[in-house]
Amino acid sequence: MHEVRIQPQNAEPASAALTPMMAQYFEIKAANPGYLLFYRMGDFYELFFEDAEIASAALGIVLTKRGKHLGQDIQMCGVPIHAAQDYLKKLISLGHRVAVCEQVEDPAEARKRGGKSVVKRDVVRLVTAGTLTEDDLLPARGANFLASLAMVRHGETDFALAWGDVSTGETHVADLAAETVSDELARIDPAELILTDAARTALTERHLLPPALVPALSVVAPEAFDSETATERLRQALAGEAVDPTAFSRAARAALGALFAYVEESQKGKAVALRAPTSEDAARLMAIDQATRSSLELVETQRGGQKGSLLSAIDLTVTAAGARLFAGRLAAPLTDAAAINARLDAVERLAGDTMLTGRLRADLKAAPDIARALTRIALERGGPRDLAAIGAGISAAVALGQRLGQAGDLPAELVRISEILAAAPQSLASELALAIDDDPPLMARDGGFVRKGYDGGLDGERALGSETRAVVAALQARLIDETDVRSLKIRHNGVLGYFVEVPAGHGGKLMEEPHRATFIHRQTLANAMRFTTAELADLEGRIARAHEAALEIEARIFAKLCGEVLGRTGELRALADALAELDVASALAHLAGTRGYVRPTVDASLAFHIEGGRHPVVEEMVKGEGQSFVANDCNLSGSSEEGGGLWLVTGPNMGGKSTFLRQNALIAIMAQMGAFVPAASAHIGVVDRVFSRVGASDDIAHGRSTFMVEMVETAAILNRATRRSLVILDEIGRGTATFDGLSIAWATLESLHEATGCRALFATHFHELTSLQKSLSRMANVTMKVREWEGEVVFLHEVGKGAADRSYGIQVARLAGLPEPVLNRARHVLTLLEQRSAGAGPSSAVGGVLDDLPLFAHQPPAPERTGPEPDPVADLIDTIRPDDITPRDAIELLYELKKRRDAARRS
Repeated sequence: MHEVRIQPQNAEPASAALTPMMAQYFEIKAANPGYLLFYRMGDFYELFFEDAEIASAALGIVLTKRGKHLGQDIQMCGVPIHAAQDYLKKLISLGHRVAVCEQVEDPAEARKRGGKSVVKRDVVRLVTAGTLTEDDLLPARGANFLASLAMVRHGETDFALAWGDVSTGETHVADLAAETVSDELARIDPAELILTDAARTALTERHLLPPALVPALSVVAPEAFDSETATERLRQALAGEAVDPTAFSRAARAALGALFAYVEESQKGKAVALRAPTSEDAARLMAIDQATRSSLELVETQRGGQKGSLLSAIDLTVTAAGARLFAGRLAAPLTDAAAINARLDAVERLAGDTMLTGRLRADLKAAPDIARALTRIALERGGPRDLAAIGAGISAAVALGQRLGQAGDLPAELVRISEILAAAPQSLASELALAIDDDPPLMARDGGFVRKGYDGGLDGERALGSETRAVVAALQARLIDETDVRSLKIRHNGVLGYFVEVPAGHGGKLMEEPHRATFIHRQTLANAMRFTTAELADLEGRIARAHEAALEIEARIFAKLCGEVLGRTGELRALADALAELDVASALAHLAGTRGYVRPTVDASLAFHIEGGRHPVVEEMVKGEGQSFVANDCNLSGSSEEGGGLWLVTGPNMGGKSTFLRQNALIAIMAQMGAFVPAASAHIGVVDRVFSRVGASDDIAHGRSTFMVEMVETAAILNRATRRSLVILDEIGRGTATFDGLSIAWATLESLHEATGCRALFATHFHELTSLQKSLSRMANVTMKVREWEGEVVFLHEVGKGAADRSYGIQVARLAGLPEPVLNRARHVLTLLEQRSAGAGPSSAVGGVLDDLPLFAHQPPAPERTGPEPDPVADLIDTIRPDDITPRDAIELLYELKKRRDAARRS
């Protein structure tokens, strides 16, 4: 967390005791509190005092000393200019903020002012986690949002959140209720969050601030969020845009104003490269709270990695912009059935034409990241490669537009994309292709990026600079023809520079008419005479200035091309958006085709009928292990009058309950983002909110136990779920005493059925709850099927009607490796508890077991076998799934059946 307002210890005012350079340093440092100051000195950025100590430890570079201040050594370290990007990346990733201070005048100008004058320096940029624009500092396939949270009090407290990606210009704003602040922050996952100290305190007290965001906070003065000042600031920043700042709420204007001001300050006078903000309506997006995102592992796993998340499993986009859009759609699915079906229409059209989709994806791979290249050019931070990227992006768009146009019979979404691509400014792409060389340097100041033949004057200067010998040879040949002196040579030395040399016998000829006016005598030697000409003297000066002149011409060409690009900003942004949308649609079509996903039926009903549903992440994992995933049906369909269905899921641990619960929530999310789903068929009435309470976690930072977290999350579900919501709950009440937990689970189940009426999956080990099916009309009991064979439990991962008769906890403990004496004692205790609780209640049963002390000294007798003898052959047959076995598996099963049959006969 950063306190932007606080002065650092080493930001001291200049005084007479300071050297001019250190006085300048302290002045600049004081103006930029809270930042590590990269102070330009020659070819290095130097850091002093506490900044040097911090940077030295963070970067692993040597800490040295330079002079003294107030009797103490001045700590110093430095990084070379050419490697500054790598050091910046590391500092920003560690949570530091950097002020880049450059020399803003030529050192020669400083020398003219006197010997003690220092070169003028000033901060040209403030680098923070939320204001990055360079590709090597940014996540290529992820957004890098800077967010601003406003808290406005007038009667009630209102919140508004504005967020934008400085690298692309994408900007949004939303008014929020207090209870949704943490959920929206979790969805957006900003790299940096701007807020006031009062807002931070309010969020902390109400436990609305996600702990992971604390290091990303930037606390600013309350004045930054003044809504009246913000209105005028927005008018200036959005001049020319069809946006009226007064159309936003007071809180929204405050949040946007702080966001724009922060970006403007960080860029130090450069144009703010943010687009006109779009206002997000919470009613149009599926609400997914922070706990649910974590539980379902949408974009990252609960361990913090991306591998194993839903995003990593289904994101097949081929461009960086497409990946960012894909992640955004997954994080915020739609609730408008018409908009969802428009997306699904596009995916279905492409999924039905694999050849077209393959060609589109191949063309898309050639499309660079136009949005980020355009932003760098707008901030005067771009280079020739950015111009080349924009040209290549336009060319790719033209090719894609032609391919789509030739396909015909396109749904509305693809027609719109095709029209935008067809309108790509092809003339600009042609100009850039003519101007920019195939392998341009990173920075324009390095020169050498303009293609040969584009500018005649530049070609001439380059010829002088790099082809001097040929130019001089051509002049020598012409002078020989004019004078008819075949021994004439043009030579060069350090004293005379370039000169014409002829044998002494021909010197007189050059000093006579008609050559006398052309050749100027320089030197006479014993065997030769030396001359110069006005043309040769001019050539010599031009050769000396050639490199500098070439750089000046290239700089003018670069500025002209940048101006042409910026003049088409609106078209290029629309083009970048269209390319990203096409990438997402084609990626989802490819996903559907390669994994057997189907188009879901999405409408405004309360349907939720999944046939043959599969978990998209687990399926890919087991497939990699050569296994097949067991598909299951789920039908929670209901009516608007009565509400949705509610399934009570029982069964053993390791039986697949959590996977089954999660896969149905993931299928709903995928469907409403506009994707095909892993199922044989799916009919989903639009879900307004998804709630998932699966798995145990605590919140030690806020003093919450595992059970307390469970209750807080359950309370949020019961208070916020609606009839259109989808709720999945697992093991409610297991974190406290048996009767307490059972009563809480019982009441929660009744509330979901009677008060909320939502579609819900409720998994539990409280088998007593299954009796509620008699009184709750929309409730159904289902269980995870298992088989037992020779004391072993076989998990079938199938969902069937009915209720589990027990939990098989001891069998799972055995699989986990508990020692055999512990397992034996557990079996004995379980038997005693079950027998005695049947007539005396749990408390009396426990008391009876305690009479058997010492526990492990007591060896329970082997249980007597009752009923018919088990048939090992029949047991094995029960475990066989014919649809899932390979020919080799079938042969091995035959051998195993014969082996067991022979063993049974011998016994």
